[in-house]
Amino acid sequence: MRVLLFILVFQFSLFSQERYPKDYFQSPLDIPLQLSGTYGELRNNHFHSGMDFRTNRQEGLNVFAAADGYVSRIKISTFGYGKAIYVTHPNGFTTVYAHLLKASPTIERYIKSEHYKAKSFEIDVFPKPEELPVKKGEIIAFSGNTGGSGGPHLHFEFRDTKTEFTVNPLLFGYDSFLKDTRPPVLLGIVAYPLHENGSVNHSQEPVEINLVQQKDGSYLATKVLSDGAIGFGVHTHDVSDGSYGKNGVYKIQSTLNGKPSFGVQFDTFSFDETRHINYYIDYKRYKKTTQRYQKLFVKNPYELSLVQNNPTTGIIDVQPNMNYSYKIIIEDFNKNKTTVTIPIQHAVMQPKILKKESKSIYKIKHTNEHSYVKDSVSVYIPELTFYEDTTVDFEISDGVIQFGTNDIALRSNLTLSIEAKGIPEKELSKYFIATLEGTKKSYNKTYLKDKTFKLYTRNLGKFALVKDVVAPKITPIQFKEAQWMSTQKVMEFTISDDLSGIQSYNGYLNGEWILFEYDYKTQKLTHDFSDNVVKEGRNDLKLIVVDNVGNSTIFETHFFRTQKP
Repeated sequence: MRVLLFILVFQFSLFSQERYPKDYFQSPLDIPLQLSGTYGELRNNHFHSGMDFRTNRQEGLNVFAAADGYVSRIKISTFGYGKAIYVTHPNGFTTVYAHLLKASPTIERYIKSEHYKAKSFEIDVFPKPEELPVKKGEIIAFSGNTGGSGGPHLHFEFRDTKTEFTVNPLLFGYDSFLKDTRPPVLLGIVAYPLHENGSVNHSQEPVEINLVQQKDGSYLATKVLSDGAIGFGVHTHDVSDGSYGKNGVYKIQSTLNGKPSFGVQFDTFSFDETRHINYYIDYKRYKKTTQRYQKLFVKNPYELSLVQNNPTTGIIDVQPNMNYSYKIIIEDFNKNKTTVTIPIQHAVMQPKILKKESKSIYKIKHTNEHSYVKDSVSVYIPELTFYEDTTVDFEISDGVIQFGTNDIALRSNLTLSIEAKGIPEKELSKYFIATLEGTKKSYNKTYLKDKTFKLYTRNLGKFALVKDVVAPKITPIQFKEAQWMSTQKVMEFTISDDLSGIQSYNGYLNGEWILFEYDYKTQKLTHDFSDNVVKEGRNDLKLIVVDNVGNSTIFETHFFRTQKP
């Protein structure tokens, strides 16, 4: 048996080495690598699909091709990855480099031509293999802070070229670039009563478990008393040498009386799965405390491959006259471990904390479709929109629609429709369905057909029909009309909108479209004079900025410039 086990482990090791070669790819940076984000890390509405490398809090560091290949995709967007380059390699993998400042000269010329061809800052293009070949170690770009980046860094990612599944970069040997001798940090354990009338430690609501750290660094929980089935959730993060970041862990495994109960390991997942993070975590607790507890059980099956290959659902059916030892092992890629042992015992108890019962008549059975109508508002819910059966409020007061609460995770979109009663025909286009959070009104893409506004959303909470008639603002930065601009490298403006947000921005120089790059974090529009589209002497500039409901502002001016030395 031991020989067979050794053979299986050896074969798996060989398969992994062949599947994920550890000496094929090099570092994308020429500085010591430090992590600010790990693969699989829990983020807002998604699992992190790569690794974030610090860039010494600065932009402009050389970014190298990790191996031979060709630039197969270039995506420039205002949000998300910002400026991103994809390199496809002959061994079946693609590397992604994101939040870039700019590309290397050859690639940058290609990008600029695509901007002007599309007459758009945002582009998504797919060069042919022969157009932009790259060699291992070649500079392909410079690090930046574009898109949804919260500070200068390089997002580095691996994908299976054929399936487009993301793959943990550490599987390709990148752990050798990172020193990590520190175990993950355990921040808390929560026990969940999962039986309809069950309780844990005299509570019908989830309850935090007291932990005591032992001399060897492990944790021992106080005995958990349970009446009925229970599950556990863990709040944890990883740390590494020389880094102050709080990153995601690689692996969590639980056992019950020594037998595997539940586990998750961040090796690979698809982008289609990443939206399920809000059911994987305790979403209600996250919305209340911003703490992400990872649930080590599955109450209802859902489409997340990370938690599907488990021997059990992780739910513990606590029986009378039985003692249980539940253990959680939290592990990073370097096999540094933090463990917690939780003794469990059945007990019949009178709950002191009772489950919050809803008095609403709107009961959602998640396997069924539902349709509700009240006044001029209707809600359509396809089957399996919700992960679990639940109860929601549906109220309308002073134009504010309350449907459910924003701490309920949805698997897919429901449809919220509002009839446009009393709104003049010519004003309809200026309305949208906003999400309300306190005094904040957030824009949602809204569709108008036959005088009915429609919103497709995976978020519950408060909504209202909001009118926006205020056009965006355009303000020049260190620039006056008729100014000579021969020494400036760039021309900049700030643009802003106070409600529905910026939808489009276009600049025209002497009647021809010119490229303006937009950074939503600073609200800056920037034109680089190195594009060489200015004329000698006078140049007439027009800027047109449009918000999401069609209000537009036109800014016209002129300036002078000479290109001569």
